[in-house]
Amino acid sequence: MNTNIFSGTIPALMTPCKADRSPDFDALVREGQMLIDAGMSAVVYCGSMGDWPLLTDAERMEGVERLVKAGIPVIVGTGAVNTKMAVAHAAHAQKVGAQGLMVIPRVLSRGPSLTAQRDHFKAILAAAPDLPAVIYNSPYYGFATRADLFFALRAEHPNLIGFKEFGGKADMSYAAENITSRDDDVTLMIGVDTGVYHGFVNCGATGAITGIGCVLPKEVLHLVALCQAAAEGDVDARARALELESALAVLSAFDEGPDLVLYFKHLMVLKGHPEFALHFNETDALTDSQRGFAEAQLKLFDAWYADWAKQPGAVQKYAA
Repeated sequence: MNTNIFSGTIPALMTPCKADRSPDFDALVREGQMLIDAGMSAVVYCGSMGDWPLLTDAERMEGVERLVKAGIPVIVGTGAVNTKMAVAHAAHAQKVGAQGLMVIPRVLSRGPSLTAQRDHFKAILAAAPDLPAVIYNSPYYGFATRADLFFALRAEHPNLIGFKEFGGKADMSYAAENITSRDDDVTLMIGVDTGVYHGFVNCGATGAITGIGCVLPKEVLHLVALCQAAAEGDVDARARALELESALAVLSAFDEGPDLVLYFKHLMVLKGHPEFALHFNETDALTDSQRGFAEAQLKLFDAWYADWAKQPGAVQKYAA
C-alpha cells in the first residue's frame, strides 16, 4: 500500500467534452500526463472537479482505467447517491490499479445520518482494502466527519490513512487538532485552494488537492514548495508564500463556489486548452460578467507573477 500517494501537489482533473458533450477520454489522459510532467505527484478523478454527478458509472470507470493504463498515478473519487455504486467504484479502482481512494460521504439519501454515513464509509473501505484512502470532508456534502467516527473506522479499516478537508480554515484546524496530529501515520490533505498556506504551515498537512493547479501548475507547485519550506521554519519562504497566496486569492476562491468547474474550464481555454470549452449540460455557462471578471483576474495574476518571480531569495530558491 503506497501511503505516500497522499503527499505533494495533486490536481483534481476536469473531464473534457467532445462536440457531442460526451467525455473526451483522450483529452483527459493528455491533461493528466501534462500535469504529471509539470511536477504533480498524482491526480484525482472523479471528484467534484471531474463532474462525477454528470457522468454515468461506466464513463467514470472508463476514465479511471484510461488514466491508469497511461501510467498516471490516480486517486479515485467515490461520490455516489447509492452506497452500492460507491462500492463498485472503489472495487473497480483497486481492480484496475489505481493508487488511492477519496471516500466521499453519502449524499441526498440519509446524508445527515451518522449511522448511514458510518455504514457507507465502511462499505467503501472494505471494497478496496489494498488502496490507501482519505475521507473527504466538505460542507457541500452536508455531513461533517468528526474524530470519533474517523478513528472508529480506522480501527477496523487500516487502509483509511488520512483526511481531506475542504472546509474553511476553522475546519482544517479542527482536523489537525483532533484527528491528524494524534497519529503520525494519519495524513492531512488540503482540499481547498484558499487553504494551502494555513494547511501546510499551521496544520501540518502533507499534501494539497488543487483546482487552480490544473490551470496554473507551475505557480501552484511554487506556492506549495514555499509553504513546505515555511513549515520547516524558513523565514524567507514564509514571507514569499504569503505574497503568492495573496496574489492567487481571487482565482483560488473560485474553488469554493458552485461554478468552480465552469471557471476553471474557462481559464484552461484561456491558457490554450480548447478541449475544455464545453460542458456536459449545454445550459451550464458563466455569465458574460463572470467571464470578464475571470479573464481580468487571470491577466492581472499572470502579469504580477512574471514580475514577482524575478525577485531574488526564496522566489528563485523554491521556484518549480
